[in-house]
Amino acid sequence: MKVYYSLADFKPLQNAIVTSGTFDGVHIGHQKILQILRETAKTSNGESVVLTFWPHPRMVVSQDSQSLKLLSTVDEKIALLENQGVNHLLVVPFTREFSELSSEDYVQKILIDTIGTKKLVIGYDHRFGRNREGGFQYLADNSDRFGIEIEEISRQEIENSVISSTKIRQSLLEGQVKTANDLLGRNYSFSGIVVKGRQLGRTIGFPTANVQVAESYKLIPANGVYAVRTLVRGQWLNGIMNIGNRPTVDGIGRTQEVYILDFNDDIYGENITVELIDFIRAEQKFNGLEELKAQILKDKQTAIQILCS
Repeated sequence: MKVYYSLADFKPLQNAIVTSGTFDGVHIGHQKILQILRETAKTSNGESVVLTFWPHPRMVVSQDSQSLKLLSTVDEKIALLENQGVNHLLVVPFTREFSELSSEDYVQKILIDTIGTKKLVIGYDHRFGRNREGGFQYLADNSDRFGIEIEEISRQEIENSVISSTKIRQSLLEGQVKTANDLLGRNYSFSGIVVKGRQLGRTIGFPTANVQVAESYKLIPANGVYAVRTLVRGQWLNGIMNIGNRPTVDGIGRTQEVYILDFNDDIYGENITVELIDFIRAEQKFNGLEELKAQILKDKQTAIQILCS
């Protein structure tokens, strides 16, 4: 897959089969669109192109931009789209100026002049242009003038139930990891650098890796204890993760700490990835470290049953 980070880098193609959108999370609804895109490009002897935007448009134009949490960083999104077998990915820098493009200019300047679009594959709810004024009907009414064939993917084709990035985000914020994973078509994950914490886990026999996620917009699921898999030095290892404020030890600030089973190497400063498999229990305050230790032993057994089943 060829990746372009500006409109100027992209040279118009002879037969571009295009879809566009934010594709946050590249969930199974997105995957259906991308499957149709690939199939259409193959039968048309064309090249598949995904047009996406960064930052996420809501980060630029919405009043709730600070509270918006995303399922994928830009690097994660690129990797997920590459796994979908796309030929070209154009990541357009989304600015306020870009948001003011009319639907007419968006089609003419971006889809036609920059990409060379011959066919556009879009989901049932796709909108574009200033104030989201453009959509399928606008494209259909002007297809002869633009010289672009339009294929709209119906809601029924994309999903049997409502699948959206918003629904997945809400599921994660409620600790419903299995629901989110089903809608994503994979396990939700995040990556970060292992940093030093208070190291209290070592004193009770459960050393944890404190994962610092660099991107403030990356969604971290609800507080609680989770069964997880952790990618460390190229190897996937089972573990338990606590997300929250560590009330038993008067923790200050929210952390993501993973106890990796049967592993005790020094990995400070290393980047690891954590996949969340299932929710075990809500975070709670215990009467001292011994009570906490007893509960972690129970959590470990629960996690082993989940991860080894």
